[in-house]
Amino acid sequence: PKTNSNQGKRLTPTDIRKQKGKEPIVMLTAYTAAMARALDSHVDLLLVGDSLGMVLYGYDNTLKVTIEMMIRHGSAVVRASRHAGVVVDLPFGSYQESPQVAYRNAAMILAETGCSAVKLEGGQEMAETVSFLVQRGVPVMGHIGLTPQYINTIGGFRAQGRTASEAETLKTDAVAISEAGAFAIVAEAMPMETGAAVTKSASASIIGIGAGECCDGQILVTHDILGLAGSFKPRFVKQYVDLDAQMRTAAEDFSKEVRSRSFPNKTYNYQLKRPE
Repeated sequence: PKTNSNQGKRLTPTDIRKQKGKEPIVMLTAYTAAMARALDSHVDLLLVGDSLGMVLYGYDNTLKVTIEMMIRHGSAVVRASRHAGVVVDLPFGSYQESPQVAYRNAAMILAETGCSAVKLEGGQEMAETVSFLVQRGVPVMGHIGLTPQYINTIGGFRAQGRTASEAETLKTDAVAISEAGAFAIVAEAMPMETGAAVTKSASASIIGIGAGECCDGQILVTHDILGLAGSFKPRFVKQYVDLDAQMRTAAEDFSKEVRSRSFPNKTYNYQLKRPE
C-alpha cells in the first residue's frame, strides 16, 4: 500500500527527491492514455520515454523521435493520470546544442503537456544545461550509463561501468548532474556495485534500470514487463505477463468466430423496436 502523505495530489519532483533512502521509487513508462490510466495508482512516476520510437513506431533506435511526438504522447499521459508525476524525455537533438536551445524546447514541452519534469541523457557534459534549466523553473531528471541517444558513440546497447575507471566516470557524472540540480537520475545497465556507488555518491534519487537493487528506485519499460516488446529482451527485464500471446489468442478466437458466423450472435445485436 502507498504510504505517501501526498495522497490525492500528483507527486512532485521535490517528493521524489525526499524519497531517497526512505521509500523505493516506482517508475514505469507510459505512452498512451489507456496505459497511463492502468499504471497511475501503482507508481510514483510515469516516464513518457523516447523509447516510444521503438515500442510504438517500430524504429530501430530512438534517434528519429521528434519534439512533436513527445508532446502528443506526453499530453495524453498527463490527461489520463492523477497521482504519478509525469516525466517527458527531451528527444535527440533537442537539447545538446546549447543550454538556450534546451531551455526553449524543455519549456515548450512543459507548457504544452503539463508534465512535472523533463529527462535528458548525459553526464558531466550536460551539467551546465541541467543547471540552466533548473534555475529557470524546469525540473530535470538525468540519465547516465547506457544512454540510448548516444548509441552510435558508445558502440551499441551494452552495459557501462564494468571497469574501475568506467565506474568512477559514472560516479562523477551522477554527482555533476545531481549538483547541477537534477532531482533524480536514471542509471541504466551497469553492475550492481557501480549502481550502489552512484546511489551513495549523488544527492539526487537514483532510479535503476539494470543497475542493481541498491538504487533508490527502479524503472522498466512497460511493454517489456507485459511481453509486448518483441524478441529483443535485455538481461535486466523481468516479464510479468505475456500479453502478446493473449492478444494473438484473442485475434485467433475472433477470426474463427467471424469465419464460422458464430459472432455476432443474438447477444451482440440490436433489436427492432416493436410498435406500441
